[in-house]
Amino acid sequence: METKINVLSESEHELEVSLGYDEIKNEIEEAYKKERKSITLPGFRKGKVPIPMLKKIYGEMIEYKASEDIANKKFWEIVDEQKLEPISTPQLSDLDFEIGKHLKFKVKYDVKPKIELKDYKGLEIEKPVFKVKDEDVEAEIKNILKAHSKFEEAEKIEDENYRVTLDLVRKDEENKEVDGTKNEDVVVDLSDPKVNEEITKNAIGKKVGDTFTFSFTDEHKHGDEVHKEEYTYEATIKKIEKIVPPEINEEFVKKISQNKAKTLDEFRQNLRKEFEDYLNKQSEDIYLNSLLSKVVENNDFKVPQGYVELLERQMLKTELENAKAYGYKDIDENKIREQIRPRAEWNAKWQVILTNIAEKENLKVTDEELRELAKKEAEKTGISEDKLFKYYKDSNKAELMLEEKVVNFLKENNIAKEIDPAEKAKEKEKQTDKKEETK
Repeated sequence: METKINVLSESEHELEVSLGYDEIKNEIEEAYKKERKSITLPGFRKGKVPIPMLKKIYGEMIEYKASEDIANKKFWEIVDEQKLEPISTPQLSDLDFEIGKHLKFKVKYDVKPKIELKDYKGLEIEKPVFKVKDEDVEAEIKNILKAHSKFEEAEKIEDENYRVTLDLVRKDEENKEVDGTKNEDVVVDLSDPKVNEEITKNAIGKKVGDTFTFSFTDEHKHGDEVHKEEYTYEATIKKIEKIVPPEINEEFVKKISQNKAKTLDEFRQNLRKEFEDYLNKQSEDIYLNSLLSKVVENNDFKVPQGYVELLERQMLKTELENAKAYGYKDIDENKIREQIRPRAEWNAKWQVILTNIAEKENLKVTDEELRELAKKEAEKTGISEDKLFKYYKDSNKAELMLEEKVVNFLKENNIAKEIDPAEKAKEKEKQTDKKEETK
């Protein structure tokens, strides 16, 4: 077998293969055996036609059909042997087969192009630093306590710590009931800050059977015009329940903290730590996304479209599987494809760039590292080290580890400029106001 790689462009290669007939004779014989199973001839049962007779009658058809399958099989064998790394669906561009003589073929495929890297080190990228506010922690504690509160029926609303059941009806300007606007058994938590202030204010002091009114303004846009409309409602109180918070003792704190705290202060500290961890992760994610986006922007290039399409198909498959799992029906596949196309394009560029960074900075994942990982995981899972190592070798584990190395390299070689997002928002607002004034 003779092979040759033709470099058609920076991102497109062509594998040229020449095989003697003797080298594919076994595959040809297997093709005859396979076709024999479905062929019937007069005087012979299905699958029992002698091979020599098959060759005489159908030989040319069977062998030409087999030649394409053999070319495909040989291509992937050569890919594995020579570590060619095609990044898109290969295309058979030429097939020259002569029975008894030879099989020659050419396959075109995309590869990750070599690009001239620039501006991927020494960048200054903004990193928002989110701070945990005391009021956020207290609000969460309040919500948790409310979730464990009891409700005791009462006759009168003394303050906002009550839940009421109301019948509501809208009134017009003449204080007449608007047809079709009655809503019964509406439950309202007066302590909820999202509840209309007028409802809470006007309900306090009222008893079961009393009525009160409240209004709210509906504000919405039609094009550039802002429309405001005020509605007035009358509420009849059908039921009053006092919100009775739980007794805060060691048993209760253990329950809500899943045995991580004994006192409310300990629980408060744990809650603050959870908030901090969450916000720190958000900060890190935003910084990393900004960093990678900047690196891709600084190294923009025309990515092989076959690679984009391959990633798009993979993403589409995942999205459709997720939609099916969540029970969504009437899925618009074309719309989903349009939505994921920009992501597929960006990911294709990033994958090419990270490969080039890894090569330039000599970042690699060795068999020793895979073996070490397999050893650690074997101790945790009970699966043998050899099985895990083989799985890592056969899967894309090395690619994922290499990406992690490249990402860590970029984080180490670029500057994270910490900013206060609230201050940043104020600055942006001022700039917008100045622009509006200039107009």
